[in-house]
Amino acid sequence: MTRDLTKTLRFLSLHLMVGFTVAYLITGSVSMAGGIALIEPMVNAVVFFFHERAWNGETTPLLDHLLHRHHAAH
Repeated sequence: MTRDLTKTLRFLSLHLMVGFTVAYLITGSVSMAGGIALIEPMVNAVVFFFHERAWNGETTPLLDHLLHRHHAAH
């Protein structure tokens, strides 16, 4: 468990550094790069949640809407 947590935190750090660096090189702004580097992983976490639900064949109202699934009324 400790090894997995350490690996996860190291990957998160690397992800944030890469995101910040790329955003800074594109925008030239420390504040914009910082915002992008923090917001992007949060958006990815939400996308991953819905991806896993869809992958497992599960459904949510939002996922149904995004995939244009319509259920017949009972």
